[in-house]
Amino acid sequence: MLIKEITDHIELQAPLSLQESYDNAGLIIGDKSSEAKGVLICIDITDEVLEEAINKKCNLIISHHPLIFKGIKKINGKNFTEKLIIKAIKNDLAIYAAHTNLDNIIKGVNSIVADKLGLKNITILSPKKDLLKKLVTFCPLSHADNVRQSLFNNGAGNIGNYDNCSFNIEGKGTFRANENANPFVGEINQLHYEEEVRIEIIFYTYQETRIIEALLKSHPYEEVAYDIYSLQNESTNIGSGIIGELENEESIDEFLSKIKDITKAKGIRHSKIIKNKIKKIALCGGSGSFLIHDAIAASADILITGDIKYHDFFEADNKIILADIGHYESEQFTKELIYSLLIKKFPNFAVFISDINTNPIFYI
Repeated sequence: MLIKEITDHIELQAPLSLQESYDNAGLIIGDKSSEAKGVLICIDITDEVLEEAINKKCNLIISHHPLIFKGIKKINGKNFTEKLIIKAIKNDLAIYAAHTNLDNIIKGVNSIVADKLGLKNITILSPKKDLLKKLVTFCPLSHADNVRQSLFNNGAGNIGNYDNCSFNIEGKGTFRANENANPFVGEINQLHYEEEVRIEIIFYTYQETRIIEALLKSHPYEEVAYDIYSLQNESTNIGSGIIGELENEESIDEFLSKIKDITKAKGIRHSKIIKNKIKKIALCGGSGSFLIHDAIAASADILITGDIKYHDFFEADNKIILADIGHYESEQFTKELIYSLLIKKFPNFAVFISDINTNPIFYI
């Protein structure tokens, strides 16, 4: 199996185009056309993780956090990152990162934490805009079903919890083929009228190439008429953070204790406890303090995240409880998420979850 087959499958679920502008997800070191002998999944790349990959005969490491995040002008081993790059290349280790692209899908990093907390009715906390487009095409009645199905099969027509969504209007199209044409219907140099269906269907921006290829392949006309429109609609399944509800109200003390137990957090930094019972939970793995006001606007009782700064706690403003469980603690289950993603697709391939706890923060 090629490295490309593995990374393509990850990107089918979490396309690189969904990563934030500051991020560096994707294949960082290695040749995607090389053979993959085994996969090791981790949160961070460290020397111990590289040694583990070597010992387990895994030549592909999939991490959540990118090894190379900031710009590098020289690779001479003078710092932590450069040393790891050199060691990875010397040992023919490919390194891939699934970071904010995996954060930004509804079935991503945050959902696995939500599942462990027993949250229901999960939605994106801060949906992204400008990710949707609409395709409008015109097709003869005889081939409309085939064209629609081809578009559906390639990912178009998904709206929230619904798929195979389209809008269709029947009408009459006209065209005249010249001497160089090879028309599917009609005669050369004669105006032709054809009963057609106007098909409207939405898709995500990152799917555009595949959608157009599917359209052109399934459509019977020599020249396919179609329009593409950019939409301002929010993407219900893509964005930052998630929000959901507990089955029943829980006491804040019991809930925080449950989080500590699930995440093995050494401690939880939190803002003032303004209510004793909570039900509506917002969460964001990693650094999610930028979502405080979104969580307040969504009427969340508590926001669970990591890396909350001192001054950010004031933003709670007696409107929400902020709980900082730690960056690593809030993202550690990403290893399980990537593992399940790969093992379902490649059940007989060597995929391992790293045994190394790469959390660089310790507590007394």
